[in-house]
Amino acid sequence: MTSLDFNEQQLQKMKTHPGFIAALDQSGGSTPGALRLYGIKEGAWSNEDEMFALVHEMRARIITSPSFTGERIIGAILFENTMDRDIEKRPTADYLWNLKRVVPFLKVDKGLAAEKNGVQLMKPMPELATLLEKAKAKGIFGTKERSFVKQANAAGIKDTVTQQFAVAGQILAAGLLPIVEPEVDIHCPEKAKAEELLKAAILEELSKLPAGHLVMLKLTLPEKDDFYADCIGHPKVVRVVALSGGYSRDEANKRLRRNHGLVASFSRALVEGLSAQQSDAEFNAMLDKSIQSIFEASNT
Repeated sequence: MTSLDFNEQQLQKMKTHPGFIAALDQSGGSTPGALRLYGIKEGAWSNEDEMFALVHEMRARIITSPSFTGERIIGAILFENTMDRDIEKRPTADYLWNLKRVVPFLKVDKGLAAEKNGVQLMKPMPELATLLEKAKAKGIFGTKERSFVKQANAAGIKDTVTQQFAVAGQILAAGLLPIVEPEVDIHCPEKAKAEELLKAAILEELSKLPAGHLVMLKLTLPEKDDFYADCIGHPKVVRVVALSGGYSRDEANKRLRRNHGLVASFSRALVEGLSAQQSDAEFNAMLDKSIQSIFEASNT
């Protein structure tokens, strides 16, 4: 498996094009919260199917907006339900790439296991091989998998990174580009120390990657500016992107500007201020402003 197995246009876009990734991958657990922030109260649906239909309407409204294009947005992370649906009668991944020139990614993890050694590993993924095969057939370029670091615990952080790269190996073997996401809790009491442990573990795993194997990294905005510079410059790393992690858009953008070469992969910070009650003109103007502010912070 070499980088030549990837769609070369999409790989070059991820490597070199200015812009950021839109994280549109709320899963079942966080969907009611996402809808509530969008102005749709919990009584608006009577079952899970209706809830996911509402979330798809919200996602489709974002993706079809005139401001949502590959000029400023290089990729979009979807969850499986969005990948399986259509936008304007085209499969979502096809619509994203062929109409918008936005590279499609899929969230593949099944959520977090219980906390142990100050971290939450990913739950087992027995159906991952089947999901990867389906994603590849639907035109998905890469994947995203999230685990969560709550404490600066060396053993826990090592376990997290080991698990992330083991799953990344399976994803690469399926011909998809993995985004490795070991998120550090922004409320971690020793956040800077946790980040030091995390970076050391990541660099160790990167050094073991076989020739031609590439990954992306999605990391919490660090306490020390330019802390991940050696990851950003690493030959096995396509791009390092930052999650907003609960910071407001203003705070996330402020921290992002201080980290050169790091670009956003925001979810909450991207959709902040959007609501179901807005007219299309209001919605598109708000989204355009949000995209521009994140784009500028990503490309300082």
